[in-house]
Amino acid sequence: MLNKIVGGVVATLMMAGVASAEKVLTFGTQENEASPMYQGMVAMNDALKDVSGGEMSLKLFASSTLGDFKAMVAQAQAGELDLVMTGYPDMSYIIPELKLIGAPYVVSDFDHLKELIAGEFGQKMDEAFTKQGVKVMDVWYLGTRQTTSNRPINSVEDMEGLRLRTPNVPFLIAFAENTGASPAPVAFAEVYLALQTNQVDAQENPLPTIEAMKFYEVQDHIALTSHFVASAAIQVGMPTWDNLTDQEKEWLNEAIAKGGEVANKIVMDKEESLIADFEAKGLTITRPDTGPFRDAMQPYYDELEAQFGEGSISALFKK
Repeated sequence: MLNKIVGGVVATLMMAGVASAEKVLTFGTQENEASPMYQGMVAMNDALKDVSGGEMSLKLFASSTLGDFKAMVAQAQAGELDLVMTGYPDMSYIIPELKLIGAPYVVSDFDHLKELIAGEFGQKMDEAFTKQGVKVMDVWYLGTRQTTSNRPINSVEDMEGLRLRTPNVPFLIAFAENTGASPAPVAFAEVYLALQTNQVDAQENPLPTIEAMKFYEVQDHIALTSHFVASAAIQVGMPTWDNLTDQEKEWLNEAIAKGGEVANKIVMDKEESLIADFEAKGLTITRPDTGPFRDAMQPYYDELEAQFGEGSISALFKK
């Protein structure tokens, strides 16, 4: 009789252990652990554990541990990685229309970007993402991209001949080319060394990224070119999404929203304070007139409208 009771208790405990087994989702990013985006991911993980009562959590992979963003997207598409963070318009390599929203100076600020993503353009893009095997869950504010360099940039003329590191994405390469610089695509994890060894003269990234990656150690100048409102798209691979229950999807959505709140606040607070911090470190901050920079992009706008239809760019500018 005692053996039956003990056996029943063990079986019950085993069943309870199976029922409450934690589901761990993998999440990859190019951002390092000092970045606001990674801090948002940590907050997202804490929130996911909380709302799920410990039934779900994340395993975070920072600093391109799993490869660059294209490699991680491929892993998510194949079901080998659950979540991936990339720049929203950076996905133009598989969804060409995203080049429209990525074109420099088209998006004026993060609120404008959110309006576009919530509207007709964003809905169309959501369908395109899904067809490519990933689902955009949220977009976090990565910051407005500025240009660091080893010589001062006071006007668009100062871009002439500058070897400017860009990601391997068309619209940022176009920014370099149209302003007179020479684009030099370098992997994100290798940018510091490329600047340190003078392989490139300059790079462009949001101020919080410049701080997190310590680019200020190997550059003397920051020009507030404000050419691109950067965003981080939180994406889940469709193989993972399709295998989540409705409850798990709800938990994940709630956790992502919490992570976004944390990341966005950190970035916005830092953008207010970092200029003074960089000046205190001895960097020179310049504020060139961005009008001529935007004018220089007109040939690229014309090229995009030829590809995607007349008015496709002008329809996105803030009214």
